[in-house]
Formats: sequence, structure tokens, C-alpha cells
Amino acid sequence: MEAFFFGYQAFTAKADEMLARRGLSRVHQRILFFIARHPGLSVKELLAYLGVSKQALSIPLRQLQEMNLAQSVPAEDDKRKRLLGLTAEGANLERALRREQVKLLQRAFDESGKHAVDGWLAVNKALSGTGRTPE
Repeated sequence: MEAFFFGYQAFTAKADEMLARRGLSRVHQRILFFIARHPGLSVKELLAYLGVSKQALSIPLRQLQEMNLAQSVPAEDDKRKRLLGLTAEGANLERALRREQVKLLQRAFDESGKHAVDGWLAVNKALSGTGRTPE
């Protein structure tokens, strides 16, 4: 557990610092991450990815929109449905956050070797309970 704790702390440290400079937190990063992966997803779909309530999403999503990092547009087929996307600035921020974390993981993967990486991926799949292969 201690290795997991400190590993996660190292994984999030640089991103947390970058987010804090903008007055944002890890929840904002998760929102940016899923919108970047699934442009045009609905608020309902984002709620499912994040596993949070509409109330928990409301404030941080609104903050991202007010900061011109995310946008919401009505769906063409149903104007009540809102589709989410990142602005150019939001996409740049999401890429910068992800780039720092990818660099850290790549360094750890290079040091650990393929067998360890395969094991790490298997553990993450088991922890997520989805059986999905991490991207």
C-alpha cells in the first residue's frame, strides 16, 4: 500500500502543481481528460465515466467553461442534450498535464521492463473492474 500511495503521489504531483497555478484541482483534470478522449460526449456520459453525481460535476464543469477551457453545445438531434468539447486552450492544458504523466510513466516503464509493465497493466485492469485495456 505504501508503494502505491507514493507512486500515485509522484504520478499526480506535477499535474497538481500545474492545475493549482490555474486555481484548478484533480477533478478538473479528470473532466478535461474524458472530454479530450471522447469529444462530443454528453454530460450524462461524462457522469458515467467519472462515477459522480450531477451536483458534484456542476461546479467544476462550469468553472472550466468560465475559464474558456471547455464548452457545451446543444446536440443537433435533441436541443435539451448538451455535448461537451474542449476549447483550444483546454486541449493544450489537457495535453500538457497528460504529457507530464506520460513522461513519468515511460521512465518507470523503461526502468521496470516489459514483464513488470504487463503486470502493472493487468493490475490496473483488475482494479478498474472494467476489463478494458488502458490507453
